[in-house]
Amino acid sequence: MQLNPYGEDVVNLAADLANRRPESAAELADRCRAAGLALERRVTADDLSRCQAALNAWERIVDTAGEQERADLLNRMLAEAAAYPRLTSHPGTGWHLHYRDPEEPLGSVLFTLFAVGTALHLAGRGMHRLRRCEVIECGRAFADTSRTGRQRYCSPRCANRDAVRRHRARAAVTRPVGEVVPQAVVAKQPAARQPTR
Repeated sequence: MQLNPYGEDVVNLAADLANRRPESAAELADRCRAAGLALERRVTADDLSRCQAALNAWERIVDTAGEQERADLLNRMLAEAAAYPRLTSHPGTGWHLHYRDPEEPLGSVLFTLFAVGTALHLAGRGMHRLRRCEVIECGRAFADTSRTGRQRYCSPRCANRDAVRRHRARAAVTRPVGEVVPQAVVAKQPAARQPTR
């Protein structure tokens, strides 16, 4: 995986793994491959353990509201993951930067990717662009990659669910308790369109 200028791919991978933690080394390997990460060696239980530690550190950053506190946590993570950047080329990828030492195990690679990718994302897009979904029963972590920087939900599904909830709450306030919608009003509503074949 190549870090893009804003760290979007990496923070999305971190969010995906944090929201649904891998339960085995094999699952971690499969999900990393699916995200486009080139695995250079066999994934082990130690990699899974190191990944969990990286995700714990990453989620502390997500759950911190203050910019300075968030920067301090991220700087600690970067210091632990630090390796000088180097140019490298994998078959078919072209030249790009790696922020890790060669031959690192996957758990250490992920720790470094999450730290550097998150730093690039927050520095490039804004320190507020890492948060939790505003739907209370969801609470999934996500990276705000919207153009405006005001994304409030982890997915369109959660945004729609909350919009329906707000609409129903407003309708309940404007309609007196126990009021029944007259059948004539219900009958005047257009019928659902049938799909054309």
